[in-house]
Amino acid sequence: MPFYVYAQDQPGVADQLMELCEEHWSYMDRFDDRLILRGPTVSDDGEEHTGSVHVVDLADRAEAERFARDEPFWKAGLYRDLLVVAAEVLLSRAPAADVPYTLVTARWPLPADAEGDTAHDVAARRDLLGAEPDGRLVFVAALADDEGAGTTGAVAAVRALPDEARDLVRPFAERLAGGRPTTLTAQRWERGGRN
Repeated sequence: MPFYVYAQDQPGVADQLMELCEEHWSYMDRFDDRLILRGPTVSDDGEEHTGSVHVVDLADRAEAERFARDEPFWKAGLYRDLLVVAAEVLLSRAPAADVPYTLVTARWPLPADAEGDTAHDVAARRDLLGAEPDGRLVFVAALADDEGAGTTGAVAAVRALPDEARDLVRPFAERLAGGRPTTLTAQRWERGGRN
């Protein structure tokens, strides 16, 4: 089951991140065949590391929590926030190197009367991207609650700068949210890993 894992950096930890970079990569190498998307979020100018994104296919929530909390940057106290959410991958293309990307996330509350998703609902979510999804979208996932009662957000990696990326994802996120209030955030993202 895929999980979206996002960790936000503590302020002023750039030097410590660099010191532990090899340890972080070695840890991630253990999950290489299960990593669907990975890489850091960065400042608007692309110069400063601001967080880490991983979408990883693991057995269950407990394993996903273990993956996140055993990560060297987390263990060293370099992250201030950690988010682990079940994800349904709707689109996954290989991101190119040295191209500006933005990570767009959308979150909304789950309705109180939410019932479990059906196979039709899953197919309908994929249809929201259209028959030929925009080529600037390299990754899209619906975020779900633990009980499988419904979607609570979306995450997308977009080959565009933040304003354009947010505008591209907004219609999809609003349809996926089914009219619920939707907050979108956009931050620069880079493809991660050794290569």
